[in-house]
Parts: sequence; structure tokens; C-alpha cells
Amino acid sequence: MPDVRLASPQGKWILLTTVLGSSMAMLDSTVVNVALPRIGEDLDADLAALQWTVNAYMLTLAGLILLGGSLGDRYGRRKVFVVGVVWFAAASLLCGIAPNAGVLIAARALQGIGGALLTPGSLALIQASFHPDDRGRAVGLWSGFGGIGAAVGPFLGGWLVDGPGWRWVFLLNVPVALVCVPVAVRHVPESGDGRAHAARFDVLGAVLGALSLALVTYALIEARDGSLVVPLTAVAGVAAGVAFVYVERHRPDPMMPLDIFGSRQFTAVNLVTLCVYAAFGGFFFLGALQLQVVVGYSALGAGTALLPTTALMLLFSARSGALADRIGPRIPLTVGPLLCAAGMLLMLRVGPDASYLLDVLPALLVLGLGMVTLVAPLTATVLASVDTARAGLASGINNAAARAAGLVAVAALPLLAGMGEEAYRSPAAFDNSFEQAMVWCAGALVVGAAVAFATVRPLPPDCRKPECLHHGSITAPPLEGVRSKGRLSVDGVE
Repeated sequence: MPDVRLASPQGKWILLTTVLGSSMAMLDSTVVNVALPRIGEDLDADLAALQWTVNAYMLTLAGLILLGGSLGDRYGRRKVFVVGVVWFAAASLLCGIAPNAGVLIAARALQGIGGALLTPGSLALIQASFHPDDRGRAVGLWSGFGGIGAAVGPFLGGWLVDGPGWRWVFLLNVPVALVCVPVAVRHVPESGDGRAHAARFDVLGAVLGALSLALVTYALIEARDGSLVVPLTAVAGVAAGVAFVYVERHRPDPMMPLDIFGSRQFTAVNLVTLCVYAAFGGFFFLGALQLQVVVGYSALGAGTALLPTTALMLLFSARSGALADRIGPRIPLTVGPLLCAAGMLLMLRVGPDASYLLDVLPALLVLGLGMVTLVAPLTATVLASVDTARAGLASGINNAAARAAGLVAVAALPLLAGMGEEAYRSPAAFDNSFEQAMVWCAGALVVGAAVAFATVRPLPPDCRKPECLHHGSITAPPLEGVRSKGRLSVDGVE
């Protein structure tokens, strides 16, 4: 049984290590959007390259995050976590010195692999190391500090872009890793799950899932060209997705057991997740560009302007979860997306002469309140919709689904809104397309609200409750683990 106490020096070192590691991945998920205009200008990149700069990271992270948890169970959670931190830092260094957009995109894909290793590992280390009496508080501190990091991310990213330059958004990860790795090796105990050795890795499933996402994303981003390659790629992406489902259905130990979708509640809440996080992914990608390209903000100004959404989530997500416990998840999961849709439509007022106090801030406050209302109940509903033993698996699938939704939205929205390759260089053209994109985002949120209202049911009184009460990430719902006799699994392997 783990016996490290939170108040001990070792406990504080463990908490510091996990916060530093997870913050690296969380910060990169939020700050890069603010740096996109400067990256495009410096590397002479078109809009498609900027889309890939965001999506290359999300692609490998979403496709491999479940596999990353399995690797930690088998080979040691500390070992895989350290490998993930080193990998992420090395890829960040490559991003920081990238001479062109192609190298930057490849390095971002490598970053996502590192993120898939360290993101589930940070929570796993906490739950596998701390004494049961201190575990809940340790997870709470970890999620709280992570939320602070997510809130500070856009501000820090904007300051770096306007100051030493956009490359430091990535290079900053290197000194963080230089602190994190020695502390982890010295102070974090190794842990694993011996029974995980009996299971085989679902490498084929992971490859097919990532390949399907990659091909569909390519087809959406390159659809403007109208070449024959685009429909062929789209068909290949769908075929890879069908093959993924076939492999997962027939494999004895799949990465994503399809029988988990036998729970109607679990299926329904994942449909809601796809709708709302597609809208969030599209908004934060295009919103950072709108504030800089059209409104004329600096990178620091745009990053600071976006702070209210994450700050509201950090301050009130725990209270939202408590309210959902009392009234059930159906109302929050219906009202939350509708509030977010209203926030998206309020962004239609944000144009060349927009006032921050009268136009930008009201939209972001309404959007933030909607996110506060829905994120905690969504997590709780995911965990409650399956057996406790599969809560970690359910959380991992939901987290991956949210990231995949954001990935597809970043690829599809510019196409749906009619953005040309050079749209972000023309304020008038970008503003017109941004308005259309916000309508699409609001529509997706309304669909999510309708699905929630029609399908979400009250939670059983004895269901598992989320441990990550404070949440500030805008890219995905919090990743939860499942405890069993001192062990943790974020992928269902116990």
C-alpha cells in the first residue's frame, strides 16, 4: 500500500513533480494559439500550416493517450512519466529551433507523443504514491495548480511572443524538464501493475485510430485545393476508422473496448462531449486570431483577453460539481452548452472597432459561465455511467474524444466558413469568415444541449465522484483515474 504523506518532504516533491510535468502539456495546449499569427509571419506559413501546427499535437495526443496509460502500468509509471517529460522537452526544443513550418509541424506531432506519455502518468503517480488518507487532497492540489497553469498560459504565451519571441513558448519547456526529471528520479517511488504484463498492447488499434484521424484531418484541411487526393484521403480515413472499430471489437484486450458503449448514458455524454469540445476547439483557435488579426491586439493583449474563461472555470468548477450533485446533470449539461452558444454569438460583435469592456468581455464571461456549468457535471456523468472498475477507461475515452473533436473542428471550421489560405493576413476577409465560424460553433453547442436534454438521466446515489474538482483546461475534460487496492489505471488495465 502506498504510504507517502502529503505533509512530508517527499510528498511535496512528488506533488511538485507531477504539477510541473502536467503543466508542460497543459500550457502548450493553450499558449500556442496566441502565437499563431507571429509564427505564420515569421515562417511565411499559410492558414493550413497554422492549422497543422495545432492539429499535429492534438492528433498524436488524442490517438495515443490511452496507450500511454497502459505503458505506465506495465513498465513503471515513474519511468514512463520521465520518458514522456524528456521526450516532450526534446520535441519542444525542436519546435523552438524549427527553420520552417514543416519541421515545426513534425516537432509538434512528436510533442503530442510525449504528452500522451506524461499526461496520464502525472495523475497515476499521485494516486499510486500517496497514503489513502492524503490522496484526495493531493489530487485536489494537483488539479488546482494545473488549473492555475492553464489560466496563466495564454497570458504567459502572449508575453513571450511579444517579448523574446514565439520560439520561447516552446523553449520554456526545456528548463522546466531539467527541474522535473531529477526530482522525479530522486523523490518519486516507482509503481506499476503486475497484472498489466499479462495483457498485450493494442498497438494496431492505436495506429488505426491515429491514422483515421490524420487522414480525415488532412482531407478537411486540404479540401480547398480540390485535387483528387482529397476525396481519396477522406475515403482512406473512413476505411481506417472502420478497421479500428473491427479490431477493437475482435481483439481480446482492446485499447477501447466497444462494449463500454453499451451504457446509453456513457454514449450520450460522449456525444455531448464531441459537440461542445468541437465548438471550444474551433473557438479558441480562431478567437486568438480574431483578436490579433481583426481587433488589432498584441499577442499579450489577446492572451490576457482570454483569461476570464479559464479563470471562471478555476474558481467555480468545484461549486458547479457540487450543484450538479444536488440537482442532477441533465440541467447543467443542457444549460451549459446553451450559455456557451450565447457567448459564441456575442462574439459576432467583436470586430475592427470592438471595445473590450462592451464587446469582448461580455462574450467571454457568458462563455466562461457556460463552461463552468457543464464541465464538472460532464466528468461526473462519464464516471457514473460505467462500473467503478472501468472509471479510468471511461475518463480516458472521454478525454480522447474531446481532443479528437477539437482536432476535427480546427480542420473543418475554416473550410465551412470559407477561409482562404491567406485569410489571416486580411482583417476584412478573416472577420467575415470568423462570423460564419461562430455560427457553426453555436450550432454544435445547441445540438449538444439537445442531446443532453433528451438522453442524460439522474446519477445513481452510490456512483463514483470525480476527484479533480478544480479544472482550468479548455482543451479536454479532466482525466480521472480509478483506485483499486492502492493501484491506479487510466486505461482500464488493472
